[in-house]
Amino acid sequence: MGRFVYWMNVSLDLRIEQVPGDDGAGEWLRIGEELHREFNARARELAVMVQGRVIFETMEEYWPRARTDETLPDFLREYGEIWTDTPKVLVSRTRSRADFNTRVIGGDHAIEQLAALRAETEGAIGVGGANLATQLLRAGLLDELLLFTHPAILGFGRPLFDDYDRPIELDLLEQRSFEQGVTMHRYSIRCEG
Repeated sequence: MGRFVYWMNVSLDLRIEQVPGDDGAGEWLRIGEELHREFNARARELAVMVQGRVIFETMEEYWPRARTDETLPDFLREYGEIWTDTPKVLVSRTRSRADFNTRVIGGDHAIEQLAALRAETEGAIGVGGANLATQLLRAGLLDELLLFTHPAILGFGRPLFDDYDRPIELDLLEQRSFEQGVTMHRYSIRCEG
């Protein structure tokens, strides 16, 4: 069985964006070459990427072109290749098709379809998007958090989870420090009960 891993850049106060749409591009993020190479290594290990519509559309806007853009450093072109080639599932109520090795699911049975995907997949399934991660958490399907914490306190903005107000027990699996004060923490989510 696969495991859903919610992978996100966060501030110290667990915000993922300060203003709508700044995820991945906020001035508070400190993503240098060392950190991006870590992203590449971890993304390469994913069996599947599952993304909500907003994050998918942000990614599809940039990464397919990045893989062949000779003006970019090699590690960014590499991530463009990884993102484009990795099997993806787009969870959306408004889109019915997507390119770049992507299957689209949506509607009232999306969580059941994702549970089936988890059951039939071996390895890590990367989760992108707060709304999607929150739905998986509520359904008891989210297995891990992979958080890259940037040394900033935003004070406001979108939280790591959308509208979730229950305690979550975690076990630390791995931690690492990167340049510019960024830390990585990987946690398993304890099952309730």
